Amino acid sequence: MNDKFFAALQYLVPQHGLSRAAGWLANCRWPMVKNPFIRWFVRRYEVDMSQALEEDPCAYEHFNAFFTRALKPEARPLDPDPQSLLCPADGTVSQLGRIEHGRIFQAKGQSYSLQELLGADAAQAEQFDQGHFATIYLSPRDYHRVHMPLSGSLQQMAVVPGDLFSVNEATTREVPRLFARNERAVTVFDTEAGPMAVILVGVMIVAGIDTVWAGQVTPLRRTIIRHHYGAQAPVTLTRGDEMGRFKLGSTVIVLLGKDSVRWAEGLEAGSKTVMGQSLGRVSLTSGG
Repeated sequence: MNDKFFAALQYLVPQHGLSRAAGWLANCRWPMVKNPFIRWFVRRYEVDMSQALEEDPCAYEHFNAFFTRALKPEARPLDPDPQSLLCPADGTVSQLGRIEHGRIFQAKGQSYSLQELLGADAAQAEQFDQGHFATIYLSPRDYHRVHMPLSGSLQQMAVVPGDLFSVNEATTREVPRLFARNERAVTVFDTEAGPMAVILVGVMIVAGIDTVWAGQVTPLRRTIIRHHYGAQAPVTLTRGDEMGRFKLGSTVIVLLGKDSVRWAEGLEAGSKTVMGQSLGRVSLTSGG
């Protein structure tokens, strides 16, 4: 399908309606429905079930349980260097680099506003301007739990309403401001390397975004909901801990402050990633 046509089609379809229907199917417990669907999905996307804690795809109570399956403990070893910025998810690097003049590079000819991505929070945007970003795309076959790149204490989560465009390569090239217009959960942590944001971006047919501290987060259609944590409601996670998961595929964006990370040599757009590998080395003296 032509990329422009595929992107244009997404403006016309009922994105939220399709996603709600997909959510019903993904939670269906009827074996005659969920088992053939899961088996088809494993074949279609060549899912490696040998890494799953439960290898039998039909043993899961519904498709969402299969899709967010846990892996065996040894399947994703963490880079041992305490200064390593861990990759939060399996997937592919969509883009990474420096945040320039308050904008983040999306694709050739496309960028978007840092402040808009963060839910119109100017103070947070100032923390990350001239900093660094990495965008990781999760394909359907990937492991869909998201883990902490660094240890940190949660300061704020903003649940931002928006569209539900696909985030595949074709749509990323064609839809302006894609990641700043889709639904998303923006989480901001205080770490030894300074402020860190981990942003979970929703897409069409995603049946939900979960966090380990709040369960499923569902944006209201027009209102940004901000939850504040810190001393009054402490949430502290260690590097490598699970922090959230996607019920169907999506994208994770990691933001760090100025001069806080040096990307790993050879890491670039198109690089395959696995959760726990090193994306680069952080300076533990720049804040926190």
